[in-house]
Amino acid sequence: MTTIGMLHHRKNPDTVLKSYAFAAVAKAEGLDFFYFTPRAVNFTTRTIQAKVLENGVWQEKNVSFPDVIYNAGSPEKLAISRNIIKQLRSEIPFTTNSIGNKLNITKRLIEAKEFANYLIPTTNIKRVKQFYEQIQMYKKLVFKPVEGRKGKGIYFISKLVNGYEVQKDSTRQTLSKAQLDSFLQQQLTEESFIVQPYIQSTMKNGQVFDFRIHVQKNGEGQWVITTVYPRVAPHGSIIPNINNGGFTNYLEPFLQLEFKEEAFNIKRMLEHFGLSLARHLDEIQMIKFDEVIDEIGIDVGLDENGKLWIYEVNWRPGCPPAFYLELDVVKHTLQYANYLAQHSAEVKAQIEQVKGRALAVKANDRPIIAITGSAGKTTTKAFIASILSKKWTIFESKDYWNTTEHTKKHKELIDDSHKAVVLEYGMAYPGVIKNHCSIIQPNISVVTNIGLAHVGNFDGDIKGVAKAKSELIQGMDQQGYLILNSDDANSKWLLTNQFKGTIKTVGIHQKADYMASHVRYQQEGMAFNMKLRNQEISVYIPILGEHHVYNALCAVAVADQLGFSPEEIKAGLVFKKPPRRLTLYHCRDDILLIDDTVHSHPQGVRAALDVLCEVGKGRKIALIGQMRELGDLREEEYRKLGAYIAAKKIDQLVTYGFRTEEIGDAAQRNGLARANIQHFINKEALHTFLKGLVKKGDTILIKGASKTNMFETVQFLDRQFKA
Repeated sequence: MTTIGMLHHRKNPDTVLKSYAFAAVAKAEGLDFFYFTPRAVNFTTRTIQAKVLENGVWQEKNVSFPDVIYNAGSPEKLAISRNIIKQLRSEIPFTTNSIGNKLNITKRLIEAKEFANYLIPTTNIKRVKQFYEQIQMYKKLVFKPVEGRKGKGIYFISKLVNGYEVQKDSTRQTLSKAQLDSFLQQQLTEESFIVQPYIQSTMKNGQVFDFRIHVQKNGEGQWVITTVYPRVAPHGSIIPNINNGGFTNYLEPFLQLEFKEEAFNIKRMLEHFGLSLARHLDEIQMIKFDEVIDEIGIDVGLDENGKLWIYEVNWRPGCPPAFYLELDVVKHTLQYANYLAQHSAEVKAQIEQVKGRALAVKANDRPIIAITGSAGKTTTKAFIASILSKKWTIFESKDYWNTTEHTKKHKELIDDSHKAVVLEYGMAYPGVIKNHCSIIQPNISVVTNIGLAHVGNFDGDIKGVAKAKSELIQGMDQQGYLILNSDDANSKWLLTNQFKGTIKTVGIHQKADYMASHVRYQQEGMAFNMKLRNQEISVYIPILGEHHVYNALCAVAVADQLGFSPEEIKAGLVFKKPPRRLTLYHCRDDILLIDDTVHSHPQGVRAALDVLCEVGKGRKIALIGQMRELGDLREEEYRKLGAYIAAKKIDQLVTYGFRTEEIGDAAQRNGLARANIQHFINKEALHTFLKGLVKKGDTILIKGASKTNMFETVQFLDRQFKA
């Protein structure tokens, strides 16, 4: 049974009201619970003189160290026992840790940049002169203490034609400059203050409101929304905090009344924002202090244009004031404490992974993303670039610009305006990718798969291809982030043993970190489901073929690790497809052309044939061109491909180019009628034949490498049967 200790600076738990709730809920959850102060700890005997609730009364007992500690006291009041707490932390996991005061949180978010545009400009006021500079700029300011809580000590100061108006709660007074000087000087002598321009959220009746988003970690270690509720200021006041006379309401009726048809979208937006910010602050805590947090309260508002602004972020906020949610808050806290006690090693590993990713990105001060693989490089690159460009200015290499000479050109073109770089690293021989990495070293790398492209340059040995592709793993930042395909059998030959960074996998059939399920063909694209950020989402990509789902998953993995939301990722996956990659041409008489004439290797041909069989409604015609650089494996791979075509029940096979008749011979041996197989080495004769072959309702796949110029056949058929 897990034992949880509540650490507090007060000796008497009777003065800490929530201690009763924690003790009661712990008992209901089957957890041992006690209350203690730092001075009650004895490291010699490894015991604590604690308080245990029995029959409604706190009893003093000598207990062993707990499995996990919930630190409930005020950090500044626990500071006197800093050494004791430091030693406890070194031995026992703590559920949560202070994220600092208002100014510290603002600084962290500004430095991390991701949420900076939601922050109201904040200035730490140390001299009266600074205040006047700010009010001259904004005319109306919020003046509040850095260490303030529960809405206490907040002033709203406005510049008038003659003098200044100072409002606290619902009380207003007009002061001269001399009087305001004296007031400000007195406040700044007593404590530290910040100022912000006053951005107001106002109801239809004129009352001021904001939203409190209460976010916690649950018993699975995941961030969840405990509640979102509006807080409304009393008439005449502009402080909606409950401790200052504000009141609250249920969220959905409030949104329906104030926002009508936008109510649902605003609710989802608030929930998504709360979870995203919690994860972000948690990662900052991991990176800066090797710690985690488990609960925050976020106060946000919406201005007259509907823009969301962060008013405050509170670590360990008070329980929601209504709706019987106090026990829910306590329950989440205790369930997470139990999770942490049982998974502390996993949490430590998570912290190291987050720090590793941060270091990888920091190494070049931006993500440098490189993609290699036998197939899917360009499409994966296009997916990643499409998502990242939703928020950032990025550098994306041109399609098929993947030689080392291209990489040298890219290095000259990348500048400080690019927040991320997305590149494609191609290779045909050993040492090429190593050269790429010496020119531009990536800190995020993707290996889409290991196939037979260029295998002829490696004596027909697939391990040689994998070794050459592994140059990306060896040449990238060794604390970076690597994505591999768990469904690709040949990827097992990649050299990953020495890599010190984070490896994530994508897959459909084998277990992976990013998995697609319920993969299905849709109108000119694919749809699939996946779990992302602890939620099930449905995704659409405007390109056909299950093989492109893997490319999309690689892009999802990159974007997720860079902090993009599921909604941003989904939007970015609806990308501009690279040309001549399973592009559909709808011709007259319901004739459908499928253009896949960029690259050709066995894996890609089979994938294209799968698409033909999925989308073809009438006769299915496959026009297959020569595959290059297979070396001694050509005959074997052509035989395998012929057998695959026969098994797919293709109606008509046409081959084009040197020795491709071997594909047709293998198809015939496996059951395809000889009358339905044709072979050409002359393109003009091929076109004459196709002109007489194609009929109403046919679907024709044209598959070949760029060097065979089979796109000319696509153009010929498109002209011949143009709608």
